[in-house]
Amino acid sequence: MALTGKQKAALLLTSLDVATAAELLKGVDPRMVQELAVELSYLDASGHRNAKATAEVARQFCRSLESESTFQFKSFLREILKNTVGEDKAKHVQEEIEALLQKRDPFMTIRSADQQKLATVLETEHPQAVAVVLSELPAKKGSEVLGLLGDGMRVSAISRMTAIGSVTPEAKASIAQMVRKRIEGLDSTHQIAGGQVPPEESLRKVAVIVRNLDKEVRDGVLEAIQQKDSDAAEKVMNLMVIWDDIPQIGDRSLQQALRGIDERQLALALHESPEEIAQKVKSNISERAAAMVNEETSLMSAPKKEEIRLARDRIVGALRELNRNGELTFVEE
Repeated sequence: MALTGKQKAALLLTSLDVATAAELLKGVDPRMVQELAVELSYLDASGHRNAKATAEVARQFCRSLESESTFQFKSFLREILKNTVGEDKAKHVQEEIEALLQKRDPFMTIRSADQQKLATVLETEHPQAVAVVLSELPAKKGSEVLGLLGDGMRVSAISRMTAIGSVTPEAKASIAQMVRKRIEGLDSTHQIAGGQVPPEESLRKVAVIVRNLDKEVRDGVLEAIQQKDSDAAEKVMNLMVIWDDIPQIGDRSLQQALRGIDERQLALALHESPEEIAQKVKSNISERAAAMVNEETSLMSAPKKEEIRLARDRIVGALRELNRNGELTFVEE
């Protein structure tokens, strides 16, 4: 993610102590202070406030993250605001920050909710609302929440996820607000992407969530989708494993899939492929085979796109067969 100027300035503030940061912001227009706080809150809540993202703009802060595990972001922000605009106005600014963050990404706080708590809330919601929420969660968390739902809700939600691209941003925002309020109610007792999600992207999200389920549950879900929409079921099956997934596939599974594929086919499949994929494949064949693949690559001029596609399809087909049999493993992303 490329940081904006305001985001860099906001991250630099976190490398200072509260008193110094507050002194630095004295005389700055309160609206600018609020904008900086919004950017910092967004980076923190969306997971982009980390050592990798901020190393170039806040080295001192990155070192403090490595050596001091008790840094409290919310307290830091609250103290900066209080010392800059006063305690009364600080509370108002924080409320505005929260509203702006929810407008930018209505599902941000939902993604950080406890899985069991989220499943409890979703169990009594309409399946369409459940499908929307699941589509906005990271794939692994979506699988975990889905596994906690009852069989009926699980099947209904997954079936609706295959057509989630038709849900408008406004409807998603309304669903997010409803779910947030119910989560907050349990406690007391991510900016919506512009436009609609492409159907292929929606089905891919469904596929990744489904593939993380136990085989018995997964097969039941796929059978239910098959009964309602055979085309969608076939697409979901295929999208569970695609060429780009190779870096996340377990070594033993990949080795099994690569057996019987000759060096020329491997060279074709790896032609102009990302380095990460090429290294993953070559590290799971013998040194001799890897050398022969390199030799085939050096002799290859300009293979046809169809040849490359067919070679990759053969590897992906073997991986999909392992997946259907419950023998394909993935490493943690």
